[in-house]
Amino acid sequence: MIPESWLAERTRHIELSGIRKVFELGKSLKNPVNLSIGQPHFPVPEPVREAAKAAIDAGHNGYTVTQGVAELRDRLAADAAARFPGQDRDVLVTSGTSGGLLLALMAVVNPGDEVVTPDPYFVAYPHMITLAGGRMVPVPGYPDFALDPDRIAAAITPRTKVILLSTPSNPTGVVATPEALKAVAELARERGVLLISDEIYRAFHYDGPARSPAEWDENVLVVEGFGKTYAMTGWRLGWAHGPTRLLAEMAKLQQFTYVCAPSMAQHAGVAALDYDVTELVADYRRKRDRLCEALRGRYELAVPGGAFYLFPKAPWGTGTEFVSEAIRNNLLVIPGGTFSGRDTHFRISYAATDETLDRGIEILNRLGERPA
Repeated sequence: MIPESWLAERTRHIELSGIRKVFELGKSLKNPVNLSIGQPHFPVPEPVREAAKAAIDAGHNGYTVTQGVAELRDRLAADAAARFPGQDRDVLVTSGTSGGLLLALMAVVNPGDEVVTPDPYFVAYPHMITLAGGRMVPVPGYPDFALDPDRIAAAITPRTKVILLSTPSNPTGVVATPEALKAVAELARERGVLLISDEIYRAFHYDGPARSPAEWDENVLVVEGFGKTYAMTGWRLGWAHGPTRLLAEMAKLQQFTYVCAPSMAQHAGVAALDYDVTELVADYRRKRDRLCEALRGRYELAVPGGAFYLFPKAPWGTGTEFVSEAIRNNLLVIPGGTFSGRDTHFRISYAATDETLDRGIEILNRLGERPA
């Protein structure tokens, strides 16, 4: 047993993810209905797999330049230029979207600086901010989880360094309106605050085209990734684009931490950009509609406009109490307190087969009334 004094203070503020705890509980269940996993259930597309194999066979197994291989960076830069014409946006290939977010926070947050983010938030945000030495300032988004520029503005203080947004959101799936994104982008510019836009679910917009706050300010840092779109979550491939000066500092930090994104994944990423995921996204929209319709009337919920999550209010008890009962009924979902300062909701992932969804819907509707 090592002495407690060996451990850094920052580790004491970081607990095992509630998602991982549910995964551990799931190991004890026989054939559980798993609606907890936040990753696509479809396989990596064949052209992407073949490109990775070809890269390995061609000897692309060593380090790349920290910024990423030229072919991939050029393609990503062209994508950013097409989305944000007239802007001067530099590109950095990162070791996953989470890697990009952590590099960004490490590059700009000093000890004691504040990072404003809507609540509910992605499970890693508080801990990334802690690692950077900052303090998270959550802005309540209940009950409908809509991005509220006035609430964001009220949370800003002289110590605020960053506004961190995610649209579509994990865990709610809610998509911020263009009007709200524009207002927050303008707010960040006026207050001299960096706006980081986490757009990992950009491909998964069901009711309209993807929009970004970077449309209204070229200083917005956008962080994206391949993992969710192409089922490459374990390949750890993301990218960031934004102001050249900031990207240079992030690249410097990456050089001495992650070094670079996996080489073969970068070469596969070039092939992924040519793969059309329209039908896969349409299938997830159908799953969303099916799940929302099946739970309507029994659960209070905001219909998600993107990603592949539903964040209903627990019909009785706390989110944790409800999820505990769900697990006792062989259903794996995630308590809302994992993503929030409140423990009133729970997250469902509908990145699952139709058969799994059917089983989950049956259990959820049975649990809709408090057990005796």
